[in-house]
Amino acid sequence: MKTNSVRLDSNELKDFLKHMIENNRVIQADGKNPVAVEIIGESGLGKTSSVIQLANEEKLNFVKLNLAQIEELGDLVGFPIRQFKLVKEAESGLKVQQWVDEHAVEEYTRQGYKFTGQKRMSYCPPEWIADKVGGGILLLDDWNRADIRFIQAVMELVDRQEYISWKLPKDWHILLTANPDNGSYMVNTIDVAQRTRFVSVEYKFDVDRWAEWAEANHIDSRCINFLLMHPEVINERVNPRSITTFFNAISSIPKFEDKLGLIQQIGEGSVGQEVASLFTQFIANKLDKLITPKKMLLESTTGAIINELRDIMYDTSGYRADIASLMTSRLTNYGLFYAEKNPIDQKILDRIVGLIEEEDLFNYDLKYIIAKKFVAGNKAKFQKLVLTPTVNDLITK
Repeated sequence: MKTNSVRLDSNELKDFLKHMIENNRVIQADGKNPVAVEIIGESGLGKTSSVIQLANEEKLNFVKLNLAQIEELGDLVGFPIRQFKLVKEAESGLKVQQWVDEHAVEEYTRQGYKFTGQKRMSYCPPEWIADKVGGGILLLDDWNRADIRFIQAVMELVDRQEYISWKLPKDWHILLTANPDNGSYMVNTIDVAQRTRFVSVEYKFDVDRWAEWAEANHIDSRCINFLLMHPEVINERVNPRSITTFFNAISSIPKFEDKLGLIQQIGEGSVGQEVASLFTQFIANKLDKLITPKKMLLESTTGAIINELRDIMYDTSGYRADIASLMTSRLTNYGLFYAEKNPIDQKILDRIVGLIEEEDLFNYDLKYIIAKKFVAGNKAKFQKLVLTPTVNDLITK
């Protein structure tokens, strides 16, 4: 069944969810229930990690429940408990009535409360919400892979932010993750009546967003180069999680060319023979030896770096636009990551300007990307770049 949804990469998704959180706060203040969001995507794309990052940035509590692994419905919605309606006459003569959990009845009767004869079954707030203070995100992971009982209970939470006798506190936002209903996953088909209760988003893989994440998470530099050059390897059989597992499993090897057989074996066991062979060919072509972005930005002299870049961007066939594009991504991603925790001095700014102004390294479009990403990505630390006429012309055109 075709789903009404929009396709977003990780950055777009984060902006989308930030809007939904702010919007939920506004409509909650107006007495309306928050709107839930379903994030649909292939396994291993990073749906859950994106939500965790969002919760940290928004300083919200975060609760993740994997519905496909929970067996007791009470772990999601709380466990049933008997309640008794008790009554007590106050000093003013008015009668005070109170619904009391069965385990607390004895204490209330000691305080003078009496049974009215009325009783009911209720639900205790589940453990995952009982001790939380402030707003939060409730992530219901793999919700369309869960038993139908859980799906029905989720609909109750999504629709009213409550379950029989307890409510989610204000500023809590429900997000659902799901695998696509395309025949590749064992999922339950969600009908129209259920789908109209939330907004759906399709999470798409973007190699540039992955490379930004990989830089910040210290994925092996050689491996980042490989995926930037071969983003086509990400498909239904090889996802970002599996290829990151492969990269982590070989990152301790100092010289890849010395362990080609072992790398091939690890690759076949994680991402398959085809991708493993493509990676060993990448090593054979010495593309794992490309200059690191750290060296490009911080080390040696500008002239020496330009010469090293020229050596790898030109071969017997001419200009290697693919390598130039790769080095553009590595330089900007590393530079912005470095700037988060370190000062950017004039020497670094001069290095960036020197690389941009060199005529035969980066084409016009790549120069524009370098200038734009640095200035837009951290204006406070890279704003001085626009004082250079070349950079200013690139950004303003």
